[in-house]
Amino acid sequence: MILLKNATLAEFEPSGLTSGLDILIDGTEITAVGPNLTPTAPVKRILDLKGKLVTPGLVCSHNHFYSGLARGITAKIKPCPDFVSALQNLWWRLDRAIDEEILYYSGLTCALEAIRCGTTAVIDHHASPAFIKGSLRLLKQAFEEAGLRGITCFETTDRNHGLAEVEAGVEENVEFAVLCEKEKRTSQGAYLVEAMIGGHAPVTMPDEALKLLKEALDETGRGLHVHVAEDRYDVSYSHHHYGKDVIQRLADFGLINNKALLAHGLYLSDQDIALLNEHHAYLVHNARSNMNNTVGYNAKLAQLNHVALGTDGMGSDMLEECKFAYFKHKDAGGPLWPDSYLRFLHNGNDLLSRYFGAPFGRIAKGYKADLTIFDYQSPTPLLAQNIAGHIAFGLNSRDVATVIINGNIVLENRQFPFDVTSIYEKSRQAAQRLWDRMDDLK
Repeated sequence: MILLKNATLAEFEPSGLTSGLDILIDGTEITAVGPNLTPTAPVKRILDLKGKLVTPGLVCSHNHFYSGLARGITAKIKPCPDFVSALQNLWWRLDRAIDEEILYYSGLTCALEAIRCGTTAVIDHHASPAFIKGSLRLLKQAFEEAGLRGITCFETTDRNHGLAEVEAGVEENVEFAVLCEKEKRTSQGAYLVEAMIGGHAPVTMPDEALKLLKEALDETGRGLHVHVAEDRYDVSYSHHHYGKDVIQRLADFGLINNKALLAHGLYLSDQDIALLNEHHAYLVHNARSNMNNTVGYNAKLAQLNHVALGTDGMGSDMLEECKFAYFKHKDAGGPLWPDSYLRFLHNGNDLLSRYFGAPFGRIAKGYKADLTIFDYQSPTPLLAQNIAGHIAFGLNSRDVATVIINGNIVLENRQFPFDVTSIYEKSRQAAQRLWDRMDDLK
């Protein structure tokens, strides 16, 4: 058991703020919340928070841990005048250069940095065409070594080797989902990593790929994680080759359901949005990535019933992502206020609940013990009605002090329970080798 004393609890949806409470954690769950708790069983750790702010864990709902070693990249990259050339000249060269060691250190350092930022769960979307079989198990290992909760999948695509590559991607997704299902049934809630069924984007998934993905969904009970309409090209390609809107094409193959996660969606039609809403599927908004790739702005977020926030590989700092998403929305003349973006951030917990079959996102009895503890010195009153304003204009990942995931303290007073120096040194070596390998590719 872990007992957190004298905490200030902040809830995101609906917003709430209560001071002077204790939180009792037994195993992976919160078992009691209230003032002056007195456990009846022995407590392993007691942390006096002295009024520190405690929130439900932060969730990054779309990320690419395989791109973690691209920061400051010095590989020779041709000019990228549009989004497709950026994919071809940078990202598709990078993912082809990934081997087992590179992926391990990319995944592990990304997991550590997520925790440093107060992010307790990351929904990952993976690609390594030269290392498909076993890649998701390796990512799972990296998540578990850091103590980070996650969901991952492999980007099924035909962009390098046609149908053979599609089949290998689907097979990796299914094998990993079967592994996760086995752990789910035997771990009594202690497992950390779940599976989705991944597809790259409709533009690199022919009809045969969609058929195989539907079979994978039926076999595993998981949902599809895919990029859609990140750029206008994806939509025009679907119209040109299939005569359909991009979501309609996926829906026709039975790929849109309440476990589906679709990233970006900047250029969805109103009919596409209606389909997503009808099936209670999630769209994940990635504001910084959209700006970095100059693909445009999603002006239809308010029409969607289920929106979450992700980074698309731009780190895992969800407080920063929430700020950028809100400011970009205001810059585009949008009508939403910070509370809407706090709700989008909170919604990642709903995605976790759909996959882990447990409640997330509140500090209450029976909920998973995924918590972020902040040492936040507020210069203005912090109130239930202005929590979103503090996140948009003040609270920062530098304020993260302690992180608890699945009932385990994985970061305490800004320190990991193990030395990370050698991990980062080996990560830098792996990054240099990745960049060199990219230059060797045509």
